[in-house]
Amino acid sequence: MWDSIWINAHLATLRAGKYGAVRRGALALAQGRIAWIGARAELPGEPAQLAREVHDCEGRWITPGLIDCHTHLVHAGNRVREFELRLQGASGEECDHAGLGPAYTVAQTREASEMELVRDASARLKRLMDEGLTTIEIKSGYGLDTATETKLLRVARLLGESGAVTVRTSFLGAHVLPPEYQGRADAFVDLLCTQILPAVAQAKLADAVDAVCDSAGFSVQQAQRVLEAARALRLPVKLHADQFSDSNGAALAARYRALSADHLEHSNEAGVRAMAEAGTIAVLLPGTHYFLHQQQLPPVGLLRKQGVPIAIASDCNPGSSPSGSILLMLNMACTLFGLTPEEALAGVTRNAALALGLGATQGTLEQGKDADFALWNIDEPAELAYSMGANPCAGVVKAGRARA
Repeated sequence: MWDSIWINAHLATLRAGKYGAVRRGALALAQGRIAWIGARAELPGEPAQLAREVHDCEGRWITPGLIDCHTHLVHAGNRVREFELRLQGASGEECDHAGLGPAYTVAQTREASEMELVRDASARLKRLMDEGLTTIEIKSGYGLDTATETKLLRVARLLGESGAVTVRTSFLGAHVLPPEYQGRADAFVDLLCTQILPAVAQAKLADAVDAVCDSAGFSVQQAQRVLEAARALRLPVKLHADQFSDSNGAALAARYRALSADHLEHSNEAGVRAMAEAGTIAVLLPGTHYFLHQQQLPPVGLLRKQGVPIAIASDCNPGSSPSGSILLMLNMACTLFGLTPEEALAGVTRNAALALGLGATQGTLEQGKDADFALWNIDEPAELAYSMGANPCAGVVKAGRARA
């Protein structure tokens, strides 16, 4: 007998990246996994005889639980003063000279206690979870020393301990240069590779290692050193690539068979082709594109042509995407980048799971996968990308258990 069965629902399975709609469907769960899925008419008996609990979805849609596969959720403070100055015409360099920019967040985060970081990050996480989120990736990168980087990753792990959300952590020590290493990028990369990353790995705090390969971050050679250090520690890698310039970051990500290459606004065709051959997922971040008034669009046409799966994420961070809405990212992906609503929804389910190395257990509604899904008060799945500011989420089931 199954633990529960969910009937009178329409199912968007997202298999193969398509809606895969099953109207008037049913979904059965056992031991935290999907035990059966299909049309209600094909059930092998009456629901009450098949499961201990029967849930009537009353015509709602069910999708896989949403996944935000690129965030900087754990940090202290905000950058609202920088936001105001930029609106008045200040450049990023001028903000840095005013004591703002990433260095401001690093200073605030170094001073914050773990409990302060837990409190602030929990509030951000709740907003995302209220929109049907069941899995999130959280990066470090606002510590830039051993004590604070490990503190950030411990906080991220704590956020997932309740079981209400799956948290995957990424070590992003190669984010920006800390103030004490300005003009000494190679020395900082030495510190990352020989001290901070080994300490993170020894404490088992990271599921992956990330780096920024861009004109605003680290060179290909410097990023490559970080990826080599991660490989030596047998940690999967990801890469912030080509956001502000064509730094051949996409090709570098492919060379190391990275789980994902993220941003990609300036990536070239050879890099995209290499990503396709390596199985590296493209993660697009429309919130950052919007907030920074970026003009260069990511190469969506090339990604489609080469068959690179496209994931969408919030990039939640204080400097370039202070967003608390994964649903808004669906709308932005469509309106700014030209994705279809179907592509956008696949981007926060199936493809986002692949970007985190979780494709075998999450991201689609299929027998054997985790019982993580969201229920929606909508008439069609495209509504999730259509409405701005609306939240039609009617509830979430995580590991087979309902979450309000």
